[in-house]
Amino acid sequence: MAILKIFNLSFMQSDTPPLLTVTQLTQAIKLNLESMFPFIYLQGEISNFKEQSSGHFYFSLKDATAQISAVMFKAEASLLKTPPKGGDHVMIKGEINVYPPKGNYQLIIRELSYVGIGELLQKLEQLKIKLHQKGWFKAIHKKPIPRFPKKIGVITSPTGAVIQDILQILTRRFSGFHLILNPVKVQGEGAAKEIARAIEQFNRYQLVDVLIVGRGGGSLEDLWPFNEEIVAEAIYNSQIPIISAVGHETDHCIADYVADIRAPTPSAAAEIVISEKNQQLEHLKTLRRRIQQTIQNLIQSGHYRLKGFSKHLFITHPHVITEWRMQKLDDLKEDLSNQLKQIITFKKHQLESFSRQTQLLKPSNQIIHLRKHLRDWNGIFSRKMQDLLLQNKKKIEQIEYRLKQQWTYLIGQKKYLFKGKDYKIKNNQLIRDRILSSKQKILHITNILKAVDPKNLLKQGYSILFAEKEVFVINSICKLKKGQKAKLLLSDGEALITINEVNSRE
Repeated sequence: MAILKIFNLSFMQSDTPPLLTVTQLTQAIKLNLESMFPFIYLQGEISNFKEQSSGHFYFSLKDATAQISAVMFKAEASLLKTPPKGGDHVMIKGEINVYPPKGNYQLIIRELSYVGIGELLQKLEQLKIKLHQKGWFKAIHKKPIPRFPKKIGVITSPTGAVIQDILQILTRRFSGFHLILNPVKVQGEGAAKEIARAIEQFNRYQLVDVLIVGRGGGSLEDLWPFNEEIVAEAIYNSQIPIISAVGHETDHCIADYVADIRAPTPSAAAEIVISEKNQQLEHLKTLRRRIQQTIQNLIQSGHYRLKGFSKHLFITHPHVITEWRMQKLDDLKEDLSNQLKQIITFKKHQLESFSRQTQLLKPSNQIIHLRKHLRDWNGIFSRKMQDLLLQNKKKIEQIEYRLKQQWTYLIGQKKYLFKGKDYKIKNNQLIRDRILSSKQKILHITNILKAVDPKNLLKQGYSILFAEKEVFVINSICKLKKGQKAKLLLSDGEALITINEVNSRE
């Protein structure tokens, strides 16, 4: 204001206007304009909306004849629950700002609220966020539509085209159903309460199998009852499956998100109700055609088979069936007879073998057999003892002969010594010692002979082991094996033994 006043004073005192720089003029405009409009409230329509990556909003605010640039910085923009978009009618609180680098002015917006449709959209978005957080839109809560509904409920205006479209579809393509209409207001004040109450009534009395809730197309204000929370809550709490059919295909409301199925139009809702039955009917028709064709094929196939059987050998010559079976029976009888003969022969041989074994096991036969073996072993032992005694006798004779020779030699030497001149008493003592030594040797040899005498060995607890059937002495562990039978000769008799275990010391 001060600069403008100075400019005005200078202009009044001079016929020529003052010479200013661009910066001076811009600064003068900025100072006067911003001080003149510190805060303003403005209403208009948003256009050319753009959101920068920084989070700032840039757009124009316009009316029928003018527009002004506006900016809403991130600090204020982040406070909005629903970001604006082109076409929104808004009311803003802000301030004028002159931007010297470009020489233009713009609105710095501090607060923004929606007007008219913008307020409705903001309210709709807020409710959508709220119900989404509650989980009302989740698929887990969606109920299946019954396949063959007999009672269909419709909640709509009784005078609109919706009920006529639904009836036309159902009567043309469906039969055997009952339709119950609960007439309600579908727009205007009180419409939402009537719709919610109608849904509750159908559920309270369980009047129908499926519900269609809908109306024709219209503006956002016309469709608003279906965006009310009271209607959404009634749909969510319904035990009856609900098809939402509100507006046209491009229209979406809260009821569409909460309902079990959303139909783009009321006619489409009727199609959904009958689609499962129509599909089942078509499926039944297809099955019927297949069954008929299968039966026809079976009849034709049976006819061909019967015709073939009539020409078969078993039909034309039935005796063929019995002939080969009789022949097979004869073969079986012959095989059975041969098998019985073989079994009888085998059992007979077994019986004879058992009889022989039984005879051998008789005590009298066992005694005879043992006596025979005893006699055989006595003869063998006597011969062995005679041979052993003969061998020992020869050894004794040889020893006696050697002793006699030594004795003769010693006597001869002693006689020679007696004849000598230097014979002394001590030599006699030497002779006596030698004679005593010789006697001791003879006694020792005699004891050895007695010790090796088999009869004396048997009396001392020793025994002699012979083979069971063969006449030879078993003198090594190598000649024995497990399970072998042998005879053991003792001082007062003999015993038959079986070898259970063989252990070599090597």
